[in-house]
Amino acid sequence: MLLRSTRGLPLPPPPPPPLLLLLLLGPIDPFSPGALAGPAPAEDAVELDFSTERPLHLVSPAFLSFTIDANLATNPRFLTFLGSPKLRTLARGLSPAYLRFGGTKTDFLIFDPKMEPTFEERSYWQSQVNQDICKSGSISSDVYKRLQLEWPFQEQLLLREQYQKKFKNSTYSKPNSFRKKAGIFIDGLQLGEDFTELHKLLGKSTFKNSKLYGPDVGQPRGKTVEMLRSFLQAGGEVIDSVTWHHYYLNGRIATKEDFLNPDVLDTFILSVQKVFQVVEETRPSKKVWLGETSSAYGGGAPLLSNTFVAGFMWLDKLGLSAQMGIEVVMRQAFFGAGNYQLVDGNFDPLPDYWLSLLFKKLVGTKVLMASVRDPDQSKLRVYLHCTNINHPRYKEGDLTLYALNLHNVTKRLQLPYHLFNKQVDKYLVKPSGPDGLLSKSVQLNGQTLKMVDDQTLPALMEKPLRPGSSLGLPPFTYGFFVIRNAKVVACI
Repeated sequence: MLLRSTRGLPLPPPPPPPLLLLLLLGPIDPFSPGALAGPAPAEDAVELDFSTERPLHLVSPAFLSFTIDANLATNPRFLTFLGSPKLRTLARGLSPAYLRFGGTKTDFLIFDPKMEPTFEERSYWQSQVNQDICKSGSISSDVYKRLQLEWPFQEQLLLREQYQKKFKNSTYSKPNSFRKKAGIFIDGLQLGEDFTELHKLLGKSTFKNSKLYGPDVGQPRGKTVEMLRSFLQAGGEVIDSVTWHHYYLNGRIATKEDFLNPDVLDTFILSVQKVFQVVEETRPSKKVWLGETSSAYGGGAPLLSNTFVAGFMWLDKLGLSAQMGIEVVMRQAFFGAGNYQLVDGNFDPLPDYWLSLLFKKLVGTKVLMASVRDPDQSKLRVYLHCTNINHPRYKEGDLTLYALNLHNVTKRLQLPYHLFNKQVDKYLVKPSGPDGLLSKSVQLNGQTLKMVDDQTLPALMEKPLRPGSSLGLPPFTYGFFVIRNAKVVACI
């Protein structure tokens, strides 16, 4: 029997339990940069329903993971960036996580063991001698500064190459991008047989305990679905998880309205259902991962994918993925060329980095169900998990609700009756500065988030609410609410 979401769409077969989902006033233009400048009066509180008898799904502790795009290796000098102490501090904040290195340019990467390393590479590796593997040796700041000055030119070169679909050898990519980029076609059957052969080879080597993931297909439509199906039939037995990629939009034509459109957000549901359907029909025991995903393909949407407004797509995708049974979601990209990275070319965190950090700290692996009693619930989207018990302030039995308000009025959420008088900590995320939804910095509970120094992330400070008060979400904002001492048995 298929479950149905509160938005009327069938969910994939995995585990049985039910499903569930959040109101601001004042006529403002939702699409103007400064739309969030002033306070908005609130409407009556909207009631929340929770289903907490048992977890709907269990996601990986590394559920939120990320990627490094292979285009960084087009000129190996820029791989030196990965030794930046500041970049490593930011990466450490998102642990535990998987790190995937891949992308279109991997189809054109050529390994030449005889090639001499560049000066920057040599400097980097020399600095690593006798270093702890998780720490970075110091490299001359002059090297980093010089590379950072050159990076914008390298970034433009990479984006132009992607736009023109003319790739120079120095890199390699995801299956069946071959046909588009190099005129070579490999079908799912052949790819599945190749994975089976690779599994045999690994079994005879020191890598016998390595895991295999694939096939990294794109959106599940047309020939892509057939490729996934034939791959799983031929090679599905040897992989540990099924991987696929998802983007909502074409980065060259995406608009701010698209990023705030619940109908665009809901297209993800149909894609997930299709992938689960194919997996259920071929390899029903296999876990499903999003091996690469972001808001818009083609390097992201300029002035959108790296701003506050992109957080609606990112947080909603995390919520839906967990709710529908995807075990791991890999965000494209942690750092690199384009507009959808979490960290910019100066190693400064962008809005989706801070959102990811909050998610990591507050959201646990047990997925529960929440819904709102609101006539237009597609614009008020809520998700519920057990709280991450590694957070020093919280304990087993606590709940984390995260919510997005796509209305142009303040929405107030009312907890279910049995949790009405519990203490709640609010973590409200809003854009910082005059650019509004297009801001590249954010504030948490009114304080702008920024690194203390290259080795130190800021404290993510909660705002305790009075017991019994409603949970306010201003227009076009998102946030987390931790319900303390909830004593939910499913979370203990």
